[in-house]
Amino acid sequence: MRIKSILVSQPAPSESSPYLEIAKKEKIKIDFRPFIHVEGVDNKELRTQKIDLTQYTGIIFTSKNAIDHYFRLAEDLRFAVPDTMRYICQSEAIANYLQKHIVYRKRKISFGEKNFADLLPLFKKFPSEKYLLPSSDVLSPDIVKTMEASNVDWTRAIMYRTVCSDLTDINIADYDMLIFFSPQGIKSLQQNFPDFKQEDTKIGVFGPTTSAAAEEAGLTINLMAPTKETPSMTMALEKFIKALHK
Repeated sequence: MRIKSILVSQPAPSESSPYLEIAKKEKIKIDFRPFIHVEGVDNKELRTQKIDLTQYTGIIFTSKNAIDHYFRLAEDLRFAVPDTMRYICQSEAIANYLQKHIVYRKRKISFGEKNFADLLPLFKKFPSEKYLLPSSDVLSPDIVKTMEASNVDWTRAIMYRTVCSDLTDINIADYDMLIFFSPQGIKSLQQNFPDFKQEDTKIGVFGPTTSAAAEEAGLTINLMAPTKETPSMTMALEKFIKALHK
């Protein structure tokens, strides 16, 4: 079977994207559409979680979304985030994003290398803070495991939710392949297309949690990333299509 059309469950990339190179070289139509989007909670819902922003001396940020929604809610609640606040960020890129909301210099900002578990030494270095962890409604078990091992005082606050986008304008049968990057994307497929039958449609997934969600949904996985040979989805996709089109 030759792949002629692919739907990637993400926003359209920039003009220099490897996806566009694949489409050009292999003469394939690749469309992009986010299957999920983020919606922020309001200050009333935050209060129902018994969260008082004034009670925390440290903030743990795992994403740019977490940063945006924390400062949005702080503004809504008229809470002036003090200059003494300690920020622990999962990566340097996330830490740099703080510059959108604060003056970066002379602030107490630390960050890990990449994975959340890399933050454990930082919690041991700064054990006396009372930490707030802004998150979505879906939280990785690895984060909970790391926080429990840290022995610091921490509280989770759900500040935004990942919800299914409306995709009913799409004819899903037009595509020979669907590519997913999160369990929520699989959930969106099921919600938007309850009668979807995979049949000859190829399914690509990124990451073990997405793979598990696809299998639970009864889907056959044809392409899996990352692997040692193909650490990115675009590398895996190009290899898969070349092998299929031989």
